[in-house]
Amino acid sequence: MTDTSAPPHDNAKARGPQPPPRSSAFRRAKRIVELLDATTYWGIVAVMGLMATIVSLQVFWRYVLGSSIDSADELSRLFFVWAIFLAIPHGVKHGVHVGIDLFVMLMPEWMKEVLFRLMAGVSTTLMLMVMLGAWVATLDRWPELMPTLPITSAVYYIAVLICGAHAFLHLALLAWGGSRTWEELT
Repeated sequence: MTDTSAPPHDNAKARGPQPPPRSSAFRRAKRIVELLDATTYWGIVAVMGLMATIVSLQVFWRYVLGSSIDSADELSRLFFVWAIFLAIPHGVKHGVHVGIDLFVMLMPEWMKEVLFRLMAGVSTTLMLMVMLGAWVATLDRWPELMPTLPITSAVYYIAVLICGAHAFLHLALLAWGGSRTWEELT
């Protein structure tokens, strides 16, 4: 026999996280982030491939030809930085970041969801600050050239700016849709 005296919202709280909104605005926002994810995924593949190629060429040049590529260290570092900063938002999407959740695990399911959305919302503010800092650093470093390449040294900070914007979109979507945002609904 089912207890019908409890208000319906108590049952929802007891069940834990609810599915994300099914509104067209949420679906459009999620689709935009999915397209950005796919684009950055292939960007990561490209810069990792370039990094592996330049390091391999440098090894060949140095040990076989007895010479070296002047910009190999700088290029491989640049590609590594871009790969890392393009990948960070993918980790945010799936929550694969370092966290201490001992206290959170003691909470009821509905409270975990409230805390999840709150922290995702607060983290969007952090990403705005990261983007602002990256913007200022980009403008500050724009006139400087890299030591062995004729390109601006601000290119490192552009990766941070893109990372901040991409992570901001993920966090805003998670704050809106909750912890089940990326689950496939049947």
